[in-house]
Amino acid sequence: MTYAHGAAVRQRAESWRALAVRVRLRARARLSPLALDALFAATVFGALSVMARRPLHDHLWIIVGFTFPMVLPLVWRRRAPFAVFLTMSAVAFVQWCADQRLPADIALLIALYTVAAHASKQRTWLAVGVLEGGVFLAAVRWAVDDRAAEVFIGLSAMVIAASVIGSNMRGRRAEMALLEERAVRLEHERDQQAQLAVAGERSRIAREMHDIVTHNLSVMVALADGAVFAQDRTPERATAAMRQVSVTGRQAITDMRRFLGVLRADEPDALRHPMPAIAQLEPLADQVRAAGLPTVLEVSGDPSTAPAAAQLTAYRLVQEALTNTLKHAPPGTRATVRVGCGAQEITVDVTDDGPATGLPASTTGHGLHGMRERAAAFGGELTAGPRPGGGWQVRAVLALNGKDVLALNGKEA
Repeated sequence: MTYAHGAAVRQRAESWRALAVRVRLRARARLSPLALDALFAATVFGALSVMARRPLHDHLWIIVGFTFPMVLPLVWRRRAPFAVFLTMSAVAFVQWCADQRLPADIALLIALYTVAAHASKQRTWLAVGVLEGGVFLAAVRWAVDDRAAEVFIGLSAMVIAASVIGSNMRGRRAEMALLEERAVRLEHERDQQAQLAVAGERSRIAREMHDIVTHNLSVMVALADGAVFAQDRTPERATAAMRQVSVTGRQAITDMRRFLGVLRADEPDALRHPMPAIAQLEPLADQVRAAGLPTVLEVSGDPSTAPAAAQLTAYRLVQEALTNTLKHAPPGTRATVRVGCGAQEITVDVTDDGPATGLPASTTGHGLHGMRERAAAFGGELTAGPRPGGGWQVRAVLALNGKDVLALNGKEA
């Protein structure tokens, strides 16, 4: 996953997360559904009672007797929308049988809207059919001047509008739930990507630190041992070895500063200390020779055409292989390094003529494991093991087709 894609995912996750937070805050700011519906039912009851009092009825007991049982079920409309609708339809049928025309029938539209917004589509269609039957009965009994058809069409339009609005609200609620779920999922994905990025960066730092510190310390230990051995017989060689220890230590400090400068974007020295490349293999071989390991270096092809990340990987592979030989091979061992630079790949081959040197494949250290990770970053595979005729061999092939190269912000992985 590229850096730009990761930033886009993080941006989308932040937007969905903000939306989800707003939804949750709005939900917390509201009253409980039952209390809100009770307040709503009381408001509807008051409004319908006033509407029925003025133009239609002078008897308060008739208004309350039919309006109250019609409106009361609205308190539980979101808990049991279909049952509430059927209860109100039964009250409306009793009202029709008693020939009492009241505005309380408007509450059936509210009940139908609730069914469409909260119940299944099958129950919504059933509720529409029941209410349409009531509309037909009302139009037949209470229409005046033979306008039953017009009354039926007008009331049917109201029924359809209530069901459509409720269905749209149900779809919007489902969409909001989906958005919140997506926000949570993207937030989780963002956290996972951050953890993977941290783990990858830690692995990269561990590889670089291992290559820099282990190699230079191994060379310094070998030089120091040689100086101790030669101080009585050939003091001048002991002095030269200790001077080489000093040079190696300074080189280690330079490498550490270079590496830390790459990690820190505000470090100007990073621009003045380029990362090692194939051209620096000869000084590396000289350093190993000074530590007591005769090394032959052969570089074929033009390394300048290879990417900087691939050259750094080749350098680190050679460095780690020579370090393992220096640490594990007995005195008198000779090493040969062959690096081939082609248009499509770089081959690295490091061999020695001693007994089985290097580290076993099952080691828990960072050496061979880090080398395999570096080779895998370029779509290659590293093999390491004893040679049939004796000695140890490390071989890797790095692909330069650009498809499998891992890079972070233009820097090597």
